Amino acid sequence: MDKNELAAKFAAYFDEHMQEILADLDEVISINSIADENAEVKPFGEGSAKALAWGESKLAALGMTTKNFGNYAVRGDFIDGEEPVLGILAHLDTVPASSNWKYDPFRLTVDDGVLYGRGTIDDKGPATAVIWAVKAIREMGLPMKNFRVIFGGNEENGCTDMEYYEKCEKFPPNVFTPDGSFPVLNCEKGMVHLTFSAPFEDSEIESISAGMAINAIPDRMEISFKNGENKLVTGRSAHGSRPENGDNAITKFLNGYNGGNALLGGLKKLFPHGESDGTACGLGFEDKVSGRMTCALTILKTENGRLCGGIDIRFPIDRTYAEISGIITKALNDAGFAIDTCEGMEPHYVDENSDFVQTLLRVYERVKGEKGYCIAEGGITYVHNTEGAVAFGAEFPDEDNHMHGDDEHITMETFRYNLNMYANAIAEICIKD
Repeated sequence: MDKNELAAKFAAYFDEHMQEILADLDEVISINSIADENAEVKPFGEGSAKALAWGESKLAALGMTTKNFGNYAVRGDFIDGEEPVLGILAHLDTVPASSNWKYDPFRLTVDDGVLYGRGTIDDKGPATAVIWAVKAIREMGLPMKNFRVIFGGNEENGCTDMEYYEKCEKFPPNVFTPDGSFPVLNCEKGMVHLTFSAPFEDSEIESISAGMAINAIPDRMEISFKNGENKLVTGRSAHGSRPENGDNAITKFLNGYNGGNALLGGLKKLFPHGESDGTACGLGFEDKVSGRMTCALTILKTENGRLCGGIDIRFPIDRTYAEISGIITKALNDAGFAIDTCEGMEPHYVDENSDFVQTLLRVYERVKGEKGYCIAEGGITYVHNTEGAVAFGAEFPDEDNHMHGDDEHITMETFRYNLNMYANAIAEICIKD
């Protein structure tokens, strides 16, 4: 069958089954799958385990040979007993949801051509699209080589799920994840996640609370004063790797702070409101491939007599974790803070001229009808530590889907592109000659 004919057939199939597809998406969104490594249900809590069970059941219903890896991950093989030539990796855990949503974060809401719900873009919507891409291929009876779908349960907390999976089973030679951006995300900045603290005592402030996750820009900060008054500073949430898309409530508070507390004054100097590249901390690096770095103060709270904070940094591929962590550590030490934890990842880069990348770009051009190209981002995708692997979707570079923020969403148009991109990509790579 001609590739353009096949693409048209896929598109017609998804249009015909869209209500069933959305019903599946609603099912998985309704599972509160925020991973919790301290929960009684191991390794990542009851919600993560339920989401993985949902994913495995969907893959098994498609005739795939499935396996559960101790609730770290599940996978399905299209053809049993044959080495897979392709792996598609998606996660079913999510970040927490605040109380500021207009819509129920744990139900799918369709409003004016937009799909709302926690995980619609990261990563439950794309995972559902992958499942239905497999379903379309199976029902069309296409002659396929084996490929593997892998769902994990702890991407948002550091990808320890994949660390475990790799100890049990190797990845296929070609891997993509719908955990980034189209056309092809082949360059991912390095990351530093750092927490710090210092003894805190203030004549006016009783307590401070801001930030739910280190990789999310906080949209609110609550300050309680010793005179009984309370103050709420509001902003706009965004993914930690895209601070320019948000309005950081912490730095907004610090920008207007004129008190005498040295710790708060130090943070005000290091993190000017509106600056997103860490220049005031001695950072601010950029390169031609990955662009300018980001640096965001994402957590600030008082706890057990200490002022505690968290920082999210994404740095260019020409820098190293040791260099960046050293600079930010010194800046915080000089401001009176001790470093409690510091972890991160080196940058990830795949040659845009590789056969795999070029194949995905051809699929993009066929489905989208425009020239494909490679991009770099600060977000750490699910394949950041997988050699030769790239992100293929799920959003487009000009979109703001409130990833990790309130009212996370994906447009119906982009969701349709997800379905068609993944079906065509699997067919392009795995269909037998």
